[in-house]
Amino acid sequence: MKKLEEIRLRKGKEKIVMLTAYDYQTARIVDEVGVDLILVGDSLGVVIQGSPDTKSVTMQDMLYHTRAVARGSQHTPIIADMPIDSYNTTEDALANATRLLKAGAHGVKLEGNKTEVIKALMESGVQVMGHLGLMPQIAETYRVKGKDLDEAQRIYNDATQVDDLGVLAIVLECIPEALSRRITESVKTLTIGIGAGKYCDGQVLVINDMLGLSSDVGPKFVKRYADLNKLVAKAIATFKKEVVSGEYPDKDHTYH
Repeated sequence: MKKLEEIRLRKGKEKIVMLTAYDYQTARIVDEVGVDLILVGDSLGVVIQGSPDTKSVTMQDMLYHTRAVARGSQHTPIIADMPIDSYNTTEDALANATRLLKAGAHGVKLEGNKTEVIKALMESGVQVMGHLGLMPQIAETYRVKGKDLDEAQRIYNDATQVDDLGVLAIVLECIPEALSRRITESVKTLTIGIGAGKYCDGQVLVINDMLGLSSDVGPKFVKRYADLNKLVAKAIATFKKEVVSGEYPDKDHTYH
């Protein structure tokens, strides 16, 4: 198993690769390829549960999917999202982070400049990843953050304050490239971008998006590395056709 601190020390030397996974089989594939980090994201609310956002994801959801991913990953550290309302207080945060670690996570991610919560978690030995810029748990609309100077300065200030706490990394979501570059060059920890440009220390994507499992175009920053939507649909259509025609199952797929 890669050690999180070793990954953190790669800042400025080698790019970090993180992908989401929500189930055993996907986690096995991601693990075998050798990415640096697996994120069990609360994005599962959208891509797995079909909700319009992440606001309905519960701790039980996160524990279920974290356990499944942990069974599939033998070498890759797992970061689990703390879902909305699971870290409103330091007491809640400590209790819920502990549950995620017991489920198989090696660290947790939470949104916003939650200084007291992050400090309490880290003092208890929990590895924490921050998340700034667009924060889906509180966002009313999905838009690029930090385009105006005041908002950009707030995000920058939040990043430096979270960095001072010694977090493992900070995810920067949907912010201008110039801002992410400024933050990356200013903080000691890793920055992992999602829609934040090339100057971050690493990149993360939702695996369903980069594999093209959805027919939706998706946000600008998503690059599709496959078109599994069409591939899967074609396979299902072929299966349907063969069942209707009687071609399947043939003798090679029948016990005798």
